[in-house]
Parts: sequence; structure tokens; C-alpha cells
Amino acid sequence: MSAQPFMSVREMRAALDRKQVSSVELTQMYLGRLKTLGHEHNAVAEMTESLAMEQARRADETPAHGMLHGIPFGVKDLLATKGIPTRWGSPGHADQMFDYDSTVVRKLEDAGAVLLAKLEMIELAGGGNYNVANASRMGPCASAWDKKLWAGGSSSGSGAATALGCVGFSIGTETAGSIVCPSAFNGATGFRPTYGRVSRYGAMALCWTLDRIGPICRSADDCAFVLMAIAGPDEHDPTAVREKLNLKVRGPKPRIGLVKETFKESKAEVMEKAYHNLLDTLRKQGYETVEVAYPAMPYDIAINIIVDAEGASAHENFIRSDRFHQLQDVNQVAGFAAAMQTRAVDYLWAMRLRQEALKANAVWEKCDCIITPTFYHKAVPIDVPFDKTFDNMGGDNGPSNLLGWPAMAFPVGFEDGAPISCQVLAPCFREDICFRVTRDFQRVTDFHSRRPPGA
Repeated sequence: MSAQPFMSVREMRAALDRKQVSSVELTQMYLGRLKTLGHEHNAVAEMTESLAMEQARRADETPAHGMLHGIPFGVKDLLATKGIPTRWGSPGHADQMFDYDSTVVRKLEDAGAVLLAKLEMIELAGGGNYNVANASRMGPCASAWDKKLWAGGSSSGSGAATALGCVGFSIGTETAGSIVCPSAFNGATGFRPTYGRVSRYGAMALCWTLDRIGPICRSADDCAFVLMAIAGPDEHDPTAVREKLNLKVRGPKPRIGLVKETFKESKAEVMEKAYHNLLDTLRKQGYETVEVAYPAMPYDIAINIIVDAEGASAHENFIRSDRFHQLQDVNQVAGFAAAMQTRAVDYLWAMRLRQEALKANAVWEKCDCIITPTFYHKAVPIDVPFDKTFDNMGGDNGPSNLLGWPAMAFPVGFEDGAPISCQVLAPCFREDICFRVTRDFQRVTDFHSRRPPGA
């Protein structure tokens, strides 16, 4: 058996255990694809070839001690890696390097996984409200399915590299959409865990009270294996929760909540059909659906204010430096500069509204999860400013990011040859529900296993 780029984590584990393939062979294959497809799509920030080969040889020489032992991966370039550049997608941080590993990278390497590359991202995770796909040190990252389309952000390279079969899995981060967006635009399965589920030590801070780290994979099954490896408390991160992760199936089929969707207003006929097909598929498996609604609150306005205030604070020294104007997108420069003027009263209003938004948790009295489109249609053009394309995009504009709910985005169909995606939202610490629903759908469909043309 030769190394295959689209093998699942479970399949790679079985092939490695049976000596049908070695970690060195998998690593060499993925490195080759990163050098070709990865670079063609601007998904690569920094190759870690020497380290990867060293780790792969070590994995082949030692007994496996987990599902990820010997399996190659990539990480978003805002996670610190000792002695390897960590540029945060920013031209103004081109020479930045740390002398330690982030907790997530350390945990994956302790599990025997093999680090192939740092993956490209939107500069500073897009905290300045970027408006073009070019807002990245390496230029625009293209969707795995069509180079004329954007790969999404801010975890652009993680989404594209995973879908292209350039890595076994990847790690992304999210403040308000940065895992689910590139997962949707590339046809990947991405998971945003409960706030605090994964330590953020060694990760670039954009928004201390919203930032999260999670896996971007090719299936819910793969996401589960990765999350189990990286979740847990950390003495270096006081926000990392001690609540034990439990992904086992529990109780009857979860009740699915459905919020009102504006398919006709957004002219999203293809997504409307795919969305109802998803629901019909789950209903046939015994799932019940019920209509729900969030309390009417300006959730998105509160998030924007919090990101502005905390992002400006996190990057204050850089914003005040001579390197600030090296950022690719002038909108980022203007956005961060304006964020420095965020009023304390506005930030405190947003935090009070966040407390008030806890009322939205009452929705879980009527349902166990919520399913909504991730976006209403496929990835947007790579060469058109987002303010001319995102007006037609939507999905969940509710309290999920503000309140730290977990969410899993997964492909449910295709529009003009490019993937479209839905997401499952669940209450805090009920990641198992997201995995259960998505896994049941993926067991009887093949959207998640289809490959981009040319990959």
C-alpha cells in the first residue's frame, strides 16, 4: 500500500500499524504536495521539512501511543513554534521567532504527530476588518476547488491545505468565523470548540475573551481524534477549562433547532435545497426538528466592539511602530488605527450586552443543537473586495461566538462545482452533540470525501 493523500486519520493509523506505509513515506508525500499544490494556492507560510523528517523517523522507530502517532499535520502561522518563524501572516512580523512551542503544537508533537509546515493566514487574523483576500504576507490564498475563489479566513492556509490533501489535518483558530469560514469555502470539516476547551498559550492574541483553537480536517471523525489530543487544562493558560472532554454518544438523538433562514432574500436556491436535504437525511435517521429563535440583540455589533478594543490592546506596540504600515491591506491599517480610539464606555456596553445575551442559552430548553448554513453560498471571488460580495452571505448571526458555543462546519453540497456548507451549534461543553450529528450525516453521504479537481 502506497501513501495516499486523502486517507483519514483512522486509515493512516491502520496502515501505519500494519506497516503498509511508514510515517516517513507519508511525510515525504505531503511535503511534496505542499511544495506544489500548497504553494500554488498560497497556503504555505513556512515549510518545516527538516523537523518533519526527523519527527517522522522517530515516529517509525518508536511504538505508537495514540491515533496521531506518525501522522503529518500543519498549523496556522499564529501558533508559536520554537526556532521556526511565526509571522502571524503579517509583513510587519517577517523576522518574528519564538524560543518555545505553543501548547497545542507541544501536545501534538507529544502525541507523535509530525509538523510539516506553518500555514498561511490573514495578517493578524484580520483584526483590522480586512476587505480583500490579499490581506496576507503571501498574497491571496485560493480555494482548493477553484483558484478564482478565496480560501476564506483567517485560517486560510489551514482550510486550503487540508482540502488539497497537503496535510493529514491542520489547526486553525477562530474569533468570529475564522475556522468555519475556510472550512466552508474549501469543503473541509472544521471544529470550533467551547471557549477555553483548548489552551491558547503560545497563540497570537486577537481577542482574549473570544479566541479559540480547533482542528480543520476531512471528516468529523478526524476532528474528534485531533481535539482529544489538544484539549485540556494548561498551567500556562488560566482560561483553559478543566471540564473533561467527553465525545461519547450520550442519550437519545439530539433535538435539532432551526432558526429562520432568509434563503429567498439572499437568492440562495442551491443552499436552500442542500439545507433541506441535510435535514431530511437526519430526520430519516430519527432526528426531530423544532423551530427556535434567539432573543433579538445586536450580537454582531457587540462582537465587533470587543474585537476592536481587545485587538488594539493586543497589538498596541505594533500599531504604534514604524512597521505598522507594512500591512498588506489598507483597510487593516485604517481599522486597527480606528480601533485604538474605541471608547471604554462602548467596550463596557458590549460586555454588558454579552452578559445580557446569556438569555439566549434558554434556546437549549427547546433543542439540543442548532443547524444553520455556514454561509448561504460558495466561496466568494478572490479578486473582488468583500464589501461587494459578503452582503449576500449570512448563516448564523446569533450569539454562538459571543457566548462561546462549539460549532462544527461541514460540506453539504456543491454550487457550480464549489462546496457549500452547514454548521451544527451546541451548548458549551457539549461538543459530543456536534460530532454525533455531523458523523451521522457523513456516514450516509460523500460530500466530505469528494476531492478538488487536480488534487
